[in-house]
Amino acid sequence: MQRLAVYCGANAGRDPAYAQTTVSLGIAMAARDVDLVYGGGKLGLMGIIADTVLSQGGKVHGVIPEMLKDLEVAHTGVTELHIVQNMHERKAKMTDLTDAFVALPGGVGTMDELFEAWSWNALGYHNKPFAILNMAGYWDSLIDFLDKMTEQGFVSAERRKHLIVSEDIDDCLDRLAAACNSETGSFTW
Repeated sequence: MQRLAVYCGANAGRDPAYAQTTVSLGIAMAARDVDLVYGGGKLGLMGIIADTVLSQGGKVHGVIPEMLKDLEVAHTGVTELHIVQNMHERKAKMTDLTDAFVALPGGVGTMDELFEAWSWNALGYHNKPFAILNMAGYWDSLIDFLDKMTEQGFVSAERRKHLIVSEDIDDCLDRLAAACNSETGSFTW
């Protein structure tokens, strides 16, 4: 795994553990020589992960829509900043640039990005692995709901297993790296 797309909030959230764990993830990525691919912003957890990877000598590839750049939320200190026309292009470009995906705490945009990565994988558009780094139990309710979707027959058990869930940074990065070498990508509901 050479590049990891990190989906996360443009806010830092109320629990200081989110920012602390985001810093730890950035340090771990740089130590493993894994480049960051992210939404290109300078605010919240997005800014924290970018600044941390950069401070550790790592490379950061941001992808931001023109509208958000014009609102002056773009991180202009990243290694490479791609300006795209809209959110659809942003997600497609991030998918092209990365080897795997991980979701940290965030809002609607983070969920949108995670679920699009998952659905594109399910449809065979890419074979890149994806994960949730469940900081301080942030994703517990969503994980329970995903399990209910599986129990009720809306997501196959095989498809549900594709989502890596971990509370530990090294475990999460190890499992994503291993999955980069084994995912075959197939049309699986």
